[in-house]
Amino acid sequence: MKMKLLMQWDIRSGRDSQYLEFIVREFVPSVARLGLEIVDAWYTLYGEKPQILVAGVASNEQVLRQIMESPEWVKLLEDLSRHVSNFEQKVIPDRGRFQL
Repeated sequence: MKMKLLMQWDIRSGRDSQYLEFIVREFVPSVARLGLEIVDAWYTLYGEKPQILVAGVASNEQVLRQIMESPEWVKLLEDLSRHVSNFEQKVIPDRGRFQL
């Protein structure tokens, strides 16, 4: 069964341009290289946070766990943390649609 990793965060104040450069140049390519397919990405323009919602899908739970336990993933999240706050993530079964 496919599994989905839901992530959410807020961009740190004053880090918008650095954040965007990191996401485009490092985060998205690294996630793809690790085997996680980004299927949803949402930016909240108005209202309550979280500011960013991202969902990635892996072919099964074992693959997703291997990704999340890899040194590359840990480093990627450390690098992301320089640009964001309030990071949260959870793993759920993929239902093939937008999920919270």
